[in-house]
Amino acid sequence: MSLKIRQATENDAPFLSQICLRNGDAGKTAEHLHEFGELPGLVYAVPYVKLPTTWGFVLENEGTKEVVGYILGSTDTRAFERYAAEHWWPALAEQYPQERMVKPADERYAKLLRNMDTAPDANIAFSPAHLHIDILEDYQKQGWGKKLIATAVQFLTEQGLQGVWLGLDPRNEGAKNFYQRLRFENIEGAPNTNQMGLRFVDFE
Repeated sequence: MSLKIRQATENDAPFLSQICLRNGDAGKTAEHLHEFGELPGLVYAVPYVKLPTTWGFVLENEGTKEVVGYILGSTDTRAFERYAAEHWWPALAEQYPQERMVKPADERYAKLLRNMDTAPDANIAFSPAHLHIDILEDYQKQGWGKKLIATAVQFLTEQGLQGVWLGLDPRNEGAKNFYQRLRFENIEGAPNTNQMGLRFVDFE
């Protein structure tokens, strides 16, 4: 099996959505939690191949052309939030009315579409750029996570950035340990310890 990292495109959106769902419960599959399984991806993955200020790379099985992992983000989080608030979330909120939601996980996403989280000011002070990373379980613990982060670091450095941050599910201890090994640290002044940032000079 041969894998490669390449730039993400809009055509990858269905893969991104599936990966997001299959890792959507603190690193485990969230398929059983949703009737509308596309919702996690529409919030945390698909916008990054659709909206301005975004960037992304995917991990692809060269034989099957299946995308099995991704790293996605924005170079300007506040600009991303403003654009999404006007052009992305309202249409989705109309498409997924709260009264149609039966499962609690779907209801939480329907509410989120109407009142989307925004980044803490401390995160933006650390860096305007943020990221999301997910790899399917069968492809984890093979070094690809670090390679995806390294690809993002190189790209963002070329854009003139010096760091990047992410938010994580506090239940996902494995993810937190992974980030700490790569020298991500808690962001000073952030409202909780679920916000971690990486200075590129520290990356190893």
